[in-house]
Order: sequence, then structure tokens, then C-alpha cells
Amino acid sequence: MERTRGRRRLTTALRRLRLRWLRATQPVLGPFRARWRRSLMVRTMTVTGLVTGFVILVAGVFILTSISDDLYSSRRDQALQDSARATLAAQRLIDASDAADRGALSAFATSVQRTVQDTSASQMVYMRRQPGQAPSPGAPPPTSTSSMLPEVVDAELSDAIKSGTQHWQPVTFTAENGTPSPGIVVGSTLSYPADAGTYELFIGYDLAGTQDTLSFVQRTLLITAAAMMGFIGVLVWIMSRIAFRPIRVAADASRRLAAGESDARMPRQNDEHFDVLSEGFNDMAETLQARIRELDHLSEMQQRFVSDVSHELRTPLTTIRLASEVLQGSSGGLDPGQQRAVEVLGAQIERFEALLGDLLEISRYDAGRVTLETEPTNLVSLAHEVVDGLQPLSRAVIEVRALGGYTPVEVDGRRIRRIVSNLVGNAIEHGEGKPIVVTVDSNASAVAISVRDWGIGMSESEVEHVFDRFWRADPSRKRTLGGTGLGLAIASEDAAVHGGVLEAWSRLGGGSNFRLTLPRGDAVNDFMSPLSLVPEDVADAGDPQATGGWLRRPWRRIRKEGKG
Repeated sequence: MERTRGRRRLTTALRRLRLRWLRATQPVLGPFRARWRRSLMVRTMTVTGLVTGFVILVAGVFILTSISDDLYSSRRDQALQDSARATLAAQRLIDASDAADRGALSAFATSVQRTVQDTSASQMVYMRRQPGQAPSPGAPPPTSTSSMLPEVVDAELSDAIKSGTQHWQPVTFTAENGTPSPGIVVGSTLSYPADAGTYELFIGYDLAGTQDTLSFVQRTLLITAAAMMGFIGVLVWIMSRIAFRPIRVAADASRRLAAGESDARMPRQNDEHFDVLSEGFNDMAETLQARIRELDHLSEMQQRFVSDVSHELRTPLTTIRLASEVLQGSSGGLDPGQQRAVEVLGAQIERFEALLGDLLEISRYDAGRVTLETEPTNLVSLAHEVVDGLQPLSRAVIEVRALGGYTPVEVDGRRIRRIVSNLVGNAIEHGEGKPIVVTVDSNASAVAISVRDWGIGMSESEVEHVFDRFWRADPSRKRTLGGTGLGLAIASEDAAVHGGVLEAWSRLGGGSNFRLTLPRGDAVNDFMSPLSLVPEDVADAGDPQATGGWLRRPWRRIRKEGKG
């Protein structure tokens, strides 16, 4: 148990450290990490730079190590040869001397030291009687030409030369001003005559010049490596720009084609693979352009057909309506069956006229020839007017809840009234006789109207098609107000032409809720609806639509004019 708790505490601590590190490095690494994920060029340049830098670093370390070892070995060998030559010259001088008393030996020791200095390339000489010998009154005292040399000679080097062989040791000399410098001390032995005994000879070699040479080589390598990294970085950038240019051209051409520029084409790149891609892309663009032209032509013909048919049908429809009115005026002399036929004829003529009106309105939206006649409109009063007109057709009570929206907004009142009438009419049709609530509210950026019913509702798949043309959730249902299947489609277009959004929520057995949100003026592009789309009685705290979310003005190529 204790082990498990310890692991958990360790895991928690590591997780906290990782979070702290991520938060600390986010301002620096965040943009680069995002750029790394998005750009193949950045990844290629970064990897190439890292690999090149690693290779240059390894090569530089190898070259610097080799040069340093070679310089040190060469200087050490020179020091050993120089020390051996000086020691041999000093020993020859000692062997040829016949000095026996203390004064003569002292003068002779000075002569030996001078001989070592003259023979050796170094001026740091230190001689002393080898420790461990019997005292000798005539032995000359220790002599040294440098105060630094006796300080660096240790017992290890002294013990090593007792065998009579030459030994060396790396040391660090410290000058009087405290400046350190590397060096080598070479030790050997000299045998004096009479009872003077054996003396130790230490010659110091200062390697400051060698260190300066090595520092110069290091600086030269660093400058060369920096210059190479810069040159390679520029070269990689240029090569990456050249290598990725066809990809950028392809991306730009595809982006232009997706933006609607049907004449966007990809130029040839003088590369067999990219030229195949260019030819394929251009062929695809030609095919798409041809299909778009065909579809535009068919769409134009369809719009013209709908508009022409709608206009052409108005004349015979007017004649039929006049004949129907004449029959209705003289229905007193008809039998009940004939009177019923005349009534059905009148109702169907009215429905036919509504269908023609809707078709004409849709054709105007498709052609982009809609003109808004805006004026200050109080949406609360508008909602009351619509409800008062439709209340006689409903078996249930229609309630208007005005939480806000009393300030007039610049809208086309006729079109907004048509939207609300469609929404309330649909609620009456599908409300199953249950209450209907029309809510109006507003905030600083938008005003909204929602229509809530507790009828049969719709499934999620049906909600996705609720604003499609000629679509009905249940075509077999008996309809109270008639309908053409274009009401919600026209309402959605009416909302969009105002820069607003018409949305729907529904649940089988739980009713429906339609929300119209309009921005306050053309300068508002982003706005939040003051009403929630999901009703409060069924809203889930985790549902993203449970509160009014941010909305954006839809883009429409429709002429908009205000009425002065």
C-alpha cells in the first residue's frame, strides 16, 4: 500500500513538473511548435540544421582534440629531449670537475646551473640535494632560478626519479599577479663528486605559448563553424524555397480554385513529376469549370423557368379565381355537393396563389435581386400582431413573453413578420394543441425571437433538413394552415439577408424550438444570441447549445437598400 501511494505521489509530482515546464516554455516554444506541425519546410530546415550542426560539432571536437594532442605531445617531446641534453651536459661538467671543499662545490653548483640554463631552452631550473641521504657539510645548498618552480615540484615526481631515469609531470604555474598557465616539469638526477651526494635537477617548461596557439585554433574553428552554419542555413533556406516552390504554387492554385476563381491554373515547374501534377490539376480545373458552367446554366434556366412559369400562371389563375368568386356568389342555387365543390375550389386557388408567391420569392433570392425596405421596427409589437392574427386558428393558447427587444431595430418589417408567421404557423400545425410560447429578448449586439411548442418534435436527422426546400417532416399529416414546403426555406433566407441566423432545436416527443437572432446594425459581425436554443426545461448543463453561443453574420450576395 505504501509503495503504491509513493508511486502515485511520484507520478503526481512528475505531472506537475511537466505542466510547469510546459507553461514556462509555452510563450517561446508554442509558436514554433504550431509552425512545426503546419509547415513541412520548417521541419525540413530544422532537421537539416540540427543534423548539420551535430556533424560540424563532432568534426570540430575531433579536429580540436587532435590538434591539442599533437601540440601537447610535440611540446612534451621537445621538453624531454631538451632536458636530457641539458642534464647530460651538466653531468659531463660535474664529472670533469675536481672541486672538493664546500666553497668550491658551491661555486661549482652555480656553474652547473648556468650550464643547464645555457644548454636548455628553459630558464626555470631548480636543483636540490635528493632527500633521504646522509647529511654532508660540504654539499651545496638548493638553487632555483624561478620562485614558481619549487612550489609545483611534489614528492611523487621526486620519488619517480630516484631510480635515475628521467620523468615528467604536467603542472600549472602561477605568476606573481595570480595568472595561471599550463606547464611541464622534467626531473632527473646529477651525481656530485666527493660526499656531496646525488642532486635532483628539475627543469620547468611554460606552455603558455602553446595554450595561446590552441586558443587561437579554437577561435578559428568556432568562427569557421559559425560561418559554415550560417552559410549552410542560407543554402538550406534557398534550396528549401526552390524545392518547395512547386508545392506552394500548387497550394496557391488549389486555394484560388476553392475560393471560386475558376480560371486558376498551375504553371509547369520543369520537373517531370510536378509537371504531371500540374497537368492533372489543370485538367481537373478545366473539368470543374466546365461542370460549373453547365450547372450555372442549368440553374439559370431553372430560375428563369420558375420565374416565367410563376408569372405565366398568374394570368390564368386570376381568371380561375374570378370564376370561382362568381360561382361562390351564385352558390345559393346549387345543391350541397356542388356548394362543397365550389368551396374546395376556392381553397385550392388560395393555396395555389400562395405557392406561386413562394416560388417567385425563392426565384428572387436565387437571382440575388432582393431589396430590403428597412425601417425602425418594434419586434415585441410585431410578435403580438402575428400572434393576434393566428390565435383564432389555434386550439391552444399562444403566449408572448417579452423579456426585451422593445427598442426598435432597422429591419424589413414585412420579411420579419413573415418569418415569425411561419414559425408560429408551424408550431400550431405540429403543437398537438399544447401551449405555444413566443419569447422576445435582446442584448447590446443582437435581438432574438424564439417560438417554442411541446408537440410531436423531430429527430436530429430531420432537424438537419428542416430548412430544405419542399421538405416536410411528415407529409401525410393533415395540415391546418396548408403549406407549400417553402416557408422555412424562405424564412431562413429572410433571416440571412438581414445578417441574422435562424436555428432549430427539436426532440421527438419533446417539441421544438426555433430561434431567430438578428444583429443590431450592419457594423455588428459577431454577436451572441440573448436566448438559448435549447429550452430551459430540457437544457443539459453539458450541452454547448444550452446557452446563447457566438454567431457570425452569414455572407450573402444580395442587394440591400434602406428606405429613407
